[in-house]
Amino acid sequence: MSDVTGAVLVFNAGSSSLKYQLVQPDSGSVLAEGIAERIGDEGSSITHEQNGESVTETLTLDDHLAAVRRAERFFADNGTDLASAGLTAVGHRVVHGGRSFHEPTLVTPKVVSEIERISPLAPLHNPANLVGILAAQELLPDVPSVAVFDTAFFHGLPDAAATYAIDREVAAEHAIRRYGFHGTSHEYVSARAAEFLERDTADLNQIVLHLGNGASASAIAGGQPIDTSMGMTPLEGLVMGTRSGDIDPGLVLHLNRVADLSVDEIDVLLNKRSGLRGLCGENDFRTISEMMDAGDDAARRAFDVYIHRLRRYIGAYAFALGRVDAITFTAGVGENSAVVRARALEGLEGFGITVDDERNSLRARHARRISTDDSAVDVLVVPTNEELAIARQAAAVVAAG
Repeated sequence: MSDVTGAVLVFNAGSSSLKYQLVQPDSGSVLAEGIAERIGDEGSSITHEQNGESVTETLTLDDHLAAVRRAERFFADNGTDLASAGLTAVGHRVVHGGRSFHEPTLVTPKVVSEIERISPLAPLHNPANLVGILAAQELLPDVPSVAVFDTAFFHGLPDAAATYAIDREVAAEHAIRRYGFHGTSHEYVSARAAEFLERDTADLNQIVLHLGNGASASAIAGGQPIDTSMGMTPLEGLVMGTRSGDIDPGLVLHLNRVADLSVDEIDVLLNKRSGLRGLCGENDFRTISEMMDAGDDAARRAFDVYIHRLRRYIGAYAFALGRVDAITFTAGVGENSAVVRARALEGLEGFGITVDDERNSLRARHARRISTDDSAVDVLVVPTNEELAIARQAAAVVAAG
């Protein structure tokens, strides 16, 4: 392996998975990456990629520490002892920072305790993120760990955008507000869009559309977010792969009173059995496109609902910003689905938004413009890179002492 001195090891721990990437923060070079899946279940596996080669191993991974240890052995097999390789830091994605964390933070016992305390705000995410932190600290005790929070970029949302219209004392007691998520991606992509356009972020009004299995939109004025679609949890906002996005809150009460569903059952319904999957049984846009081509009405309806919600947010954010200079698509669907991009902005020529069909249809892995030369609003596709963003933020925290 090439020299890893100064590199950052990035961990993104899920409830039963662990993604990792070894990154040189200055150059952005990815030295190695991998993913462990089905941790704690039968049929666990780990895939390690390096130098264009991929190795997948099926084995028993009882917990995240076992996954971290196996990843370490992959590195050792390639001549790198992570514990003595001169790593700058281990950067950890943590989904929810609550009111406590709004910038990358060096992990200490006090920080660990606080992440644990606020875990009820993200019960499906923060506990897993914390397990990843503890596993890395046990294995690499001499390498600083830095937590980077998904909610941090949106910490400074204006009160009007961050506040729910419920009893203020109840909201204050239970830390209820709109936090926003995918912040690392929105921050990175908005900065890259400005760089691509050779514009100062301070003079740029942007709408960023992070469209993956989880999806969110943001309105960014002069580099500062003024609104975002996700709220107290990642459930609010756009239609997603398996999440409902915006619904009438009364629907939850109705399901409890009339359908006799428990809170936990409603939680599963809205987070795992809704969105595109709930509407047509699939949440992969490639499959949904094939279903639509075959005349499947449910797939067509799911697609139309998805686009309707997306256009509604684009319109709302255009008015909130007052002037839109750029609309940027990112993440798996945003980067790869030409039909989603086209339909999302269809018929908006009167608002200065014109997509070039040929540019939009081209596939590429780099930042690119898909609007026409005479479009008043630049429409871009900018690949996100949350791991690089986390690596750079973690390195900056360590360098600052």
